[in-house]
Amino acid sequence: MKFDPRRPKWQQIAEVIEKRIIDGTYPADRLISETQLQGEFDVAKGTARKALAALRETGMITTTPSMGSFVAERPQPQPPAADEDADEG
Repeated sequence: MKFDPRRPKWQQIAEVIEKRIIDGTYPADRLISETQLQGEFDVAKGTARKALAALRETGMITTTPSMGSFVAERPQPQPPAADEDADEG
């Protein structure tokens, strides 16, 4: 990955991982480790840790001590409800 030098690497990594979660590349309960991010993006441990912290803050992942960080369960989108008041008038 080529990083934009005007933006923090951790932020760019978090965006890539978030897209993978949203598009289903990373399903719920998939383990995402600092080591994995370090290797894939060739960044320092602190950078990988910041990316995971950003994902945790947005609810994209959950972290369990001694177990790791996992993709959070995402609610399935619901079809829009029919507007019951639309027929009244």
